[in-house]
Amino acid sequence: MHRRLRLILIIVAAVLLVLVVTPFLIPVGSFKPMIEQNASAALGRKVQVGNLSLSLIRGSVEVGNLSVEDDPRFSASPFLTAKSVRVGVKLLPLIFSKKLEVTGVTIERPEVTLLQDPAGQWNFSSLAVSPAKSAGLPGTAAQAGADPASPVEFSIERLSLEDGSVSIGRTNSPKRSVYDHVNVSASNVSPSSEFPMKVTAGLPGGGTFKLEGNAGPLDKSNTALTPLKATLDVGSLNLGSTGFLDASLGLGGLADLNASLASNGGKARAQGTVRVSKALFVAGGSPSTEPVTVDFNTEYDLTKESGVLNPSTVKIGNATCQLSGAYDTAGDNTVVDIKLTGNGMPAKELVAFLPALGIHVPRGASLQAGTLNTNLNLTGPTNAMVTTGQVGLYSAKLAGFDLGSKMRGIAALAGIKTGKDLTIEKLTSGLKMAPTGLQVNNFLAVVPPLGSLIGDGTIDAKNNLDFKMAAKLATPSAAGGVSSPMAVGANLLGALQGRGAGCKSPGIPFLVRGTTSDPNFAPDVGGLAANMLRSELGCVAGATAGKQQDQPQNPVNTIMDIFGKKKKP
Repeated sequence: MHRRLRLILIIVAAVLLVLVVTPFLIPVGSFKPMIEQNASAALGRKVQVGNLSLSLIRGSVEVGNLSVEDDPRFSASPFLTAKSVRVGVKLLPLIFSKKLEVTGVTIERPEVTLLQDPAGQWNFSSLAVSPAKSAGLPGTAAQAGADPASPVEFSIERLSLEDGSVSIGRTNSPKRSVYDHVNVSASNVSPSSEFPMKVTAGLPGGGTFKLEGNAGPLDKSNTALTPLKATLDVGSLNLGSTGFLDASLGLGGLADLNASLASNGGKARAQGTVRVSKALFVAGGSPSTEPVTVDFNTEYDLTKESGVLNPSTVKIGNATCQLSGAYDTAGDNTVVDIKLTGNGMPAKELVAFLPALGIHVPRGASLQAGTLNTNLNLTGPTNAMVTTGQVGLYSAKLAGFDLGSKMRGIAALAGIKTGKDLTIEKLTSGLKMAPTGLQVNNFLAVVPPLGSLIGDGTIDAKNNLDFKMAAKLATPSAAGGVSSPMAVGANLLGALQGRGAGCKSPGIPFLVRGTTSDPNFAPDVGGLAANMLRSELGCVAGATAGKQQDQPQNPVNTIMDIFGKKKKP
């Protein structure tokens, strides 16, 4: 028993002695020039490494201070740096033949800078390309003795970058996006064959990125055009912090994306789904509680940096509409020209998303029925995008909103009541939506039994309303005596609505102020609508002559009386 124990101890001691002594017996430092030369030939860039040491336990050569130079056309700073690199080697050939046979390369905590010039060329485009193809590019001179028809051949069983940092930007802009915790793994990497790869990273402002599939063979003229087939998964991409939306206005949202990618010959195609939650697209709004989902299909030209959005579907709850158009990513911001159309969308499904557009249902009310049609154009940079077009709401019911009580003067003039629920037969409007607010024009709402409301106005970045409107009421009753303001107002209204000879009137003018959640209605006798009324006074007088012997001398005062206010002298 004691002899067996001694034998085991002797073997362990011998192994430890080999592990300690052998690294000193093998001059791995002599491989430094060879490593630098071969790596430089493979990448087409000057590669420098620090001191080398052998680790028998890991079966690798430890390399310190790796540096790969950048294309001088882009930067004088290194393209990649790392404090530590592990080069996996076959130990037996190394120990007995002093031959370095690489099995894998692991770059620990690298820092990589990716830059694009105004012409769309990337600083990694010339990496590992054919010397003949890249000879005309700065910093990519052909290697002596290399075959001009093909890139320098190499093969690595395992290549990985662990916990790295990648900075992406443009040469003409100081703006940079930094991706942290970047991990890249690939196997059987060769410029002349397809190889599997996986990339994971943390996104700027939070979120995750995962790309997994096959790449290669490397494009002989431009590495950026290397064929790729992969799946892409993005989680919780912050649209504000990444610059896709203007975060200074409080805009934002979280995007989750799942897509399949295929790229070859500089043409890429992506198909999948993007889901945006907590969206806020207009200042003055609030994050949506209902996500918007887009099933998209797009084709992208890597050389022109522009793409086409093929017919795609937008879903908000059970409401769907169609999306198509084009986009350009050549500048600092993505510029879009997209058309959004939808017909017969259930309005109730859209209510939870309206706050993202700066629109709130009046406090205490709820949209219970109706359908919505849209025909909109989305143009400009995504962080300053402008939406224009037409919207229409039909057969809608706004429960819990008594418009008559809000406009009690006009409703009383017509001798009608709207009730506690508002029925909207039709509401159409032109729309211009920018990140700073909404502009509404050619607004028309048919609201039985009240009549119709027309006008235009704005909703600003603080959700304040500023609308100039006019009410064209249904047939007024004959309530009130001939000398009462009500009767005079009724006759005046008839003339204003065109029942007098030659009269064409906008109706009874009023203003809408407050906010979308708490609108306030007031008469407009000093503004634009009142001026239009004054221009009709002669027509009114002619239409009512002989019918109202005690008609007031100033019809504007009559309108003020209806709203329960007195005109200032």
